Amino acid sequence: MSKILLSLATCLCLIQAQAQSGYSIRLHLKPYTGGKVYLGYYYGKIKALADSAQLDGNSDGLFSGKDKLPGGVYFIVSPSRAILFELLIDSQQHFSVAADTTNLPASVVFTGSTDNAVFQAYTRYTAQKGGEITAAQKDLSKVHTHADSTRLRDKMKQLNDEIQKYREDITARYPTSLLATLFQVLKEPVVPPAAQQPGSRHDSTFAYRYFKSHYWDGIDFTDERLTRTPVFEPRLDKYFRDLVPPEADSIEKESDKMLLEGRVSKPMFQYLMVYFVQKYVNPQYMGQDAVFVHLFDKYINAGETEFFTEKYRKFLNDRAYSLMANLIGQPAPNLEMVDSTGALRPLYGMDAKFTVICFWDPTCSHCKETVPKVDSIFKAKWQKEGVKIYGVMVDGGRENWLQFIKDHNLTDWTHVYETKEHQDATEKAGQPGFRQLYDVYETPILYLLDKDKHIIAKKLTYQQLDEVINLKLQHGKSI
Repeated sequence: MSKILLSLATCLCLIQAQAQSGYSIRLHLKPYTGGKVYLGYYYGKIKALADSAQLDGNSDGLFSGKDKLPGGVYFIVSPSRAILFELLIDSQQHFSVAADTTNLPASVVFTGSTDNAVFQAYTRYTAQKGGEITAAQKDLSKVHTHADSTRLRDKMKQLNDEIQKYREDITARYPTSLLATLFQVLKEPVVPPAAQQPGSRHDSTFAYRYFKSHYWDGIDFTDERLTRTPVFEPRLDKYFRDLVPPEADSIEKESDKMLLEGRVSKPMFQYLMVYFVQKYVNPQYMGQDAVFVHLFDKYINAGETEFFTEKYRKFLNDRAYSLMANLIGQPAPNLEMVDSTGALRPLYGMDAKFTVICFWDPTCSHCKETVPKVDSIFKAKWQKEGVKIYGVMVDGGRENWLQFIKDHNLTDWTHVYETKEHQDATEKAGQPGFRQLYDVYETPILYLLDKDKHIIAKKLTYQQLDEVINLKLQHGKSI
């Protein structure tokens, strides 16, 4: 008999375990009767849908699946595709939620999920305190006395301190919860006052160094839940925008460190790799494309990004080989092109303190506007400073090219183009053409080379190129 009871107990445990596998979120969303609602999630700045549920005539529905959902911040989406409210999904994945969507967030009630009950209480609390802070800010804009101003600023500080204390209390009670993790991401280092700094003496760089060195304190780069929140990516953005020097070497060092820490978790490694690739494959600042080339060499080309689709890997491969040849500081690839008479005029035959390469198309509307302005600053200023222009016709046809040069009096340029024979020979030999070598997929594009034909600047406006030339000339005088 005892063996039979033991067997029954074992079966019951197995049935209970199976019942609790996957996820099950029951919904009651008044006043909707019928229609689909959706379960969405954050992935950095992206909002995606994880599941859908059909509501019945009683406003009831069910999200369910046989596999557990990855932990993170999720949200409920109405039949009209409006986000209704957020919820947390972590270890507790079998619960119910009821809400009157005409009274959000006050009406939201969770059953069977401590995580979300605490989260909703926090949401209501911050909504109240936030309203008080907003009211104080409005009053502050109307006051005329120093005393009133001080009183309102003190009140706002007190309200913010109360919110922070509320967060700290939750963290102390639920230290491993997703909500505590979110609070840690939102928390910023507090720089010690000057009197408490080393040596008690003024150090203008101490605040920056302290803030940067403690910026990631308490944040675990192996915690994949961070990838499905709306707060982690903005923190990454701020770090690389405000705290990491913009030079490629500094960015590479920081990104390698994060990828090394995050690779323990495949979802985190994938998230960080996608973040860095997208940020630097077409960077905001000149020269940072070297970061993408570094990522390609060290990770992508080494076979560590199997999560990229074949199509995307091809794009990254093509992009990397287009950028490798024209990184800042490297020798510019030689161009063996001919002028209007058919005479060979190679780029390295240009003898100049500075060479501007202008890739342009006489039929391109932007070129029609920009090229004459480049010629104006060239004749008015650059020629006297030792600048020569190597103008490359990319497209547009020979007749249009010659006519534009004549109409706009583009004298003193070295005007060249690639012959069909040279293009065919390059392709037959399997060698990269000038478009790939200089990443020319739009026009106009300007490059600035030094006297040895090393790339100083690229893909800047002519005004920005002028600033670079001025800086180089000033630097030369100071040596």
